[in-house]
Amino acid sequence: MSIKRVISIFNKKNMLPLFPLQTVVYPGERLSLHIFEKRYQQLIADCQKEGFLFGIPTFLDGKLEYGTEVKLQEVAQKYPKGESDVVCLGTRVFKISNFNQQYPGKLYSGGDVQFLKNKEENTEELQEKLLRSITKLYIELAIDNPPVLAVPFVSYQVAHKIGLSLHQEYHLLKLRNESERLQYLIEHLKVTIPIIREMNRTKKVIKMNGHFKNFDPLDFKNFQL
Repeated sequence: MSIKRVISIFNKKNMLPLFPLQTVVYPGERLSLHIFEKRYQQLIADCQKEGFLFGIPTFLDGKLEYGTEVKLQEVAQKYPKGESDVVCLGTRVFKISNFNQQYPGKLYSGGDVQFLKNKEENTEELQEKLLRSITKLYIELAIDNPPVLAVPFVSYQVAHKIGLSLHQEYHLLKLRNESERLQYLIEHLKVTIPIIREMNRTKKVIKMNGHFKNFDPLDFKNFQL
């Protein structure tokens, strides 16, 4: 198959070259990658030459199902042996309907995808609620110079910043409603913050082991059996 024929395949609607990774990329996220495998060196070269986008599906539990389409923004550095450092930008979420381990004439994989619609709505109240929870989280963690956040923002902007596991990040990617995503993050912090608070209390108790303790006086005036 000719090079032009292969490129034309990827120019078809809903067909993407694929770069599977064990990570979750969100729409609007800037992702820096070091490209060292020959197949992905070829992919980046094709993206530069032809201007097409590619997909990063999340490889999780031995499966490929959902991922995010990304656009190559910049080749920041090229190395003598063909490696490179690149910057990409996430655009939209997709679900794979057909996967090809290797496209004809190419080293990298590709597949048919279905782009998922995102339901937009007014979520300012949920944003403010989540922001308050994130502030509490950073206080408990005693993080120096925490990320500065302000309403309005979207769930994707904070998903990597609040301690989600890879499975949780992947679950968030699959949700198609912004209010659902925000509520999911709020519920996550409802569980996470008390755990961190208790861990901090435990650390203080351990540090006080063997030391004289000064307890606050208790008022028993209204105490009854």
